[in-house]
Amino acid sequence: MAFPFLEVVVGSMILMYIFETYLDLRQHSALKLPTLPKTLEGVISQEKFEKSRAYRLERSHFRFLCQLVKVLVESAILFFKVLPWFWKKSGHFVDLVGLNEENEILHTLAFLAGVMIWLEITNLPFSLYSIFVIEARHGFNKRTIWLFFSDRLKGICLSVILVPPIVSAAILIVKKGGAYSVIYLWVLTVVLSLVMMTIYPILIAPLFHKFTPLPEGQLREKIETLASSLEFPLKKLFVVDGSTRSSHSNAYMYGFFNNKRIVLYDTLIQQCKNDEEVVAVIAHELGHWKRNHIVYFLIANQICALLYIGGYTLVRNWSSLFQSFGFHTRPLIIALIIFQYAITPIQNLVYFAGNLVSRAFEYQADAFAKKLGYASSIRASLVRLQEENLSAMNIDPWYSAYHNTHPTLVERLAAIGQTDKEECSA
Repeated sequence: MAFPFLEVVVGSMILMYIFETYLDLRQHSALKLPTLPKTLEGVISQEKFEKSRAYRLERSHFRFLCQLVKVLVESAILFFKVLPWFWKKSGHFVDLVGLNEENEILHTLAFLAGVMIWLEITNLPFSLYSIFVIEARHGFNKRTIWLFFSDRLKGICLSVILVPPIVSAAILIVKKGGAYSVIYLWVLTVVLSLVMMTIYPILIAPLFHKFTPLPEGQLREKIETLASSLEFPLKKLFVVDGSTRSSHSNAYMYGFFNNKRIVLYDTLIQQCKNDEEVVAVIAHELGHWKRNHIVYFLIANQICALLYIGGYTLVRNWSSLFQSFGFHTRPLIIALIIFQYAITPIQNLVYFAGNLVSRAFEYQADAFAKKLGYASSIRASLVRLQEENLSAMNIDPWYSAYHNTHPTLVERLAAIGQTDKEECSA
């Protein structure tokens, strides 16, 4: 009797859905609490707490719906053998336009084009509701409907440009690489990662946002002085027009070696009370650079990628696996899709471990900013951004441990206070 791969994969999907829904229910209960955590009383205004509570509860309800639809649709697609039917139809399309159906690259690209169209159509109602109803109702959305569809069209065009050469290269490597195909595929992913990290902020991000140099003034001077004091090779300092799409705020840095750039969202500058709070946020980001957090994550991601590719190459020739899902051939893209479904529980464990490390890194970055003399400013900026982004004030510890890459505000303020006590005792 053949091993029931399909039933195991669908069963694991449902079990993961049940587990994550349980965590979502715990968080939903935490969001319904009518009072602030005691340590935030007098720190967060009651008005902001009520707005945050309403916003997060609505997003929580919406998440329940999205996750339910997702697991039902994906389970149905697998269980009712939609994938092999769609693979066959995409081959017929290739033949219909006068190309060779037996060419796996052309067949795969046709299949992926159909999948992209399907995802665009099915995701559209959820995206529209999320942005133009929930985000708009709570004062975050700044997009026009024209800008929304313009962004989606740009994303589709980028996929049409970037996906075919990448997919073609990957298929050729697997078919021609022999025993070294794992290494060749891994090298391809490393190169693609580095190339995308280089070209995304320079060529792709400007298609969606306007980047302008931060004007001369005290804020720019303070950031440049801070960067210079840490020997951070800052080459450019930008402000991005995040306010054209949302009032959520952020800041980030990018670049290799001696060509670093810092980007501030205009909403961050608007929301912070003074320059010191903005500089404290940058000090926190520079803490990640100084402590090599970005390098550690880059290395960890590439190790995971190598293991992922190795696992994929082990299962891509299992005839019984393909037959369980309704296939009589072994297309490489289908092997990847099935493998992705199969290892999702393992990936979730990896993400959980990554979140533990990420939260530890956030504590270190906060401590770094405090050590530079921004203790009061980093506290104020954390509170301010929590309020302005209507972040959750009451967070279930199990939910946070599983999902969150950052510690809660309560935890971060407590950790900054703890370093104060340690320094005093020293």
